[in-house]
Amino acid sequence: MTDAAPRRRGRPSRTQTQAAPATRDRILDAAREEFSERGYEKTSVRGIAKAAGVDSALVHHYFGTKEQVFEAAVEVAFAPALAAPTAVEDGPLDGIGERLTRFIFGVWENPATRAPLLAIIRSAVNNDTAAAVFRRLIAAQLLRRIAQRVDLPDAEIRAELAAAQLVGVAMLRYVIKVEPLASADVEPIIRRVAPVVQGHLTLP
Repeated sequence: MTDAAPRRRGRPSRTQTQAAPATRDRILDAAREEFSERGYEKTSVRGIAKAAGVDSALVHHYFGTKEQVFEAAVEVAFAPALAAPTAVEDGPLDGIGERLTRFIFGVWENPATRAPLLAIIRSAVNNDTAAAVFRRLIAAQLLRRIAQRVDLPDAEIRAELAAAQLVGVAMLRYVIKVEPLASADVEPIIRRVAPVVQGHLTLP
């Protein structure tokens, strides 16, 4: 009996195709870990593949380049935060600042959602390519949707200023861990930040 012809490198087998969702998720989990531990520059597709237990060609098959893997990892990691516009749409416009602030800090306060956020932000801070991917995704899926909800002539800059306020406080509290901000109770922080966010979004 003759041996079966070898499968061409990079093309997933039938078993891999059937298990595609699980394989893809495993690759993304490995990518987040690699980007977190090594940063964007020192992370390679080969390293991601090794951590995921797959051939590097399979990573390329599902995602393409390292930049595209990073973008997919960002999108998954930021999925809770990217849901912010949907979460704050219900209710009057004069309360959008508190709703948005409370939602974003709720994402950061949850250890399950905070860990992948930290991993991706650290890569974005240290690498221009990673920062560009991060910026493109946030602009397209978060800021523009908030701007549409505000519906004012300068809504985009308002949304960017509100996001800058939230990201800045989050960076100091969760990434840089400046004290006493890092150890303070979150409720007083929300009460102080929410009116500023509201002002950026709606005040003249």
